[in-house]
Amino acid sequence: MIDIRLVRSDPDFVRAALARRGDEALLEPVLTLDTEWRALQVQVDELRAERNRASESIGQLMRTAKKDPAAAAQAETAQAEMRTLKNTLDGLEASLKSVDERLSDAMLVVPNLPHPDVPLGNREEDARELRVVGEIPSFDFEPRDHLDLAGGGIDMERGARTSGSRFGYLTGDIARLWWAISRMALDTLDEGGFTPVIPPVLVREESMYATGFFPTDRHSVYSLADDDLYLVGTSEVPLAALHAGEILAAEDLPLRYAGLSSCFRREAGAAGRDTRGIFRLHQFEKVEMFSFCDPDSSWDEHLHLLSLEESITQRLELTYRVVDIAAGDLGASAARKYDIEVWLPGQGKFRELTSCSNCTDYQARRLDARFRGAKGGPKTLHTLNGTAVTSSRTVIAVLERHQQADGTVAIPQALLDYGAPAVIDPRV
Repeated sequence: MIDIRLVRSDPDFVRAALARRGDEALLEPVLTLDTEWRALQVQVDELRAERNRASESIGQLMRTAKKDPAAAAQAETAQAEMRTLKNTLDGLEASLKSVDERLSDAMLVVPNLPHPDVPLGNREEDARELRVVGEIPSFDFEPRDHLDLAGGGIDMERGARTSGSRFGYLTGDIARLWWAISRMALDTLDEGGFTPVIPPVLVREESMYATGFFPTDRHSVYSLADDDLYLVGTSEVPLAALHAGEILAAEDLPLRYAGLSSCFRREAGAAGRDTRGIFRLHQFEKVEMFSFCDPDSSWDEHLHLLSLEESITQRLELTYRVVDIAAGDLGASAARKYDIEVWLPGQGKFRELTSCSNCTDYQARRLDARFRGAKGGPKTLHTLNGTAVTSSRTVIAVLERHQQADGTVAIPQALLDYGAPAVIDPRV
């Protein structure tokens, strides 16, 4: 969450930053409740001090009460006043607790403040194009989409029969293709300083709140009500929780992790969108990057994540563009996000392949993840995340970009070292 101290010291700055997202109205309940909380806290502190003074005075009177009848009467009067004070204090403390809980709830729905250079807007089309890498391919034949190119290697019919719509089987050479892609990505990240992790994909509610997916994205998450657990839509969640409540050493930063996991998304609100094939599934596999770093280096770290995504995309010999996502289209936790959009011949347009976000201190404050430097007390970390590859969209991109006139797909050389077939033939 955003820093309440910043809200108090410069509410106009926070309001203006949130206005770039279109979320400035979310700040007003926070300001109102914080004012009420601070006023109650002053009253509670004053009454607690008065109670302590009264308790000390009563103690002194009680010690002399046996020898001094006047002191006994004074003690009795003071005890009656203490009971009245206690009742008043109990009521104020209950009010303070209630306001504090409401303030916490109001803070939870306030998103991160966007970086000043993030473009304005709230649609995909409002993203700023930074660069295009590679030539948009032209074919002397009508390009096919991934389902036609995969043959029976992508089986949506049996997936739907087994689990419902937006599920599928990847089999044979298509499965081998995905394994090769994921292994290549993990090796690339290993060279970039990332420790491989196979994380849990069922997490508790507090992990979803800590990473900013709750409360706003609860509708997109599968839950196991009997166990109070949630299926993650990205291993960002368990990777972030890895150091929750910990104080890291500054010399160990950045700590970088590469999570390989299954991911689950309800895709609520996506009815009728991308219904053909595996572009938008309820379950898919993904290699995710996550970094804990010093705030002074987080924007350089953001570019490092992006460079690794580009390196992987280039090794797959894909045409892509990098875009700077508009403020109103950012996720709640992100201060800035870059997307890599790849050209899909089957759709004839650029579509999102990967993304990487700098969440600054927004998640780390919720996680209570800190580091200790050479001077001063513990400081809040910055966290960043980025997609390396996915089993759905990356497979689509490779199939469609490298298709040939006879309907086969010539797999890029970089994947052959990882066990991918040299050619995928849907006729086989």
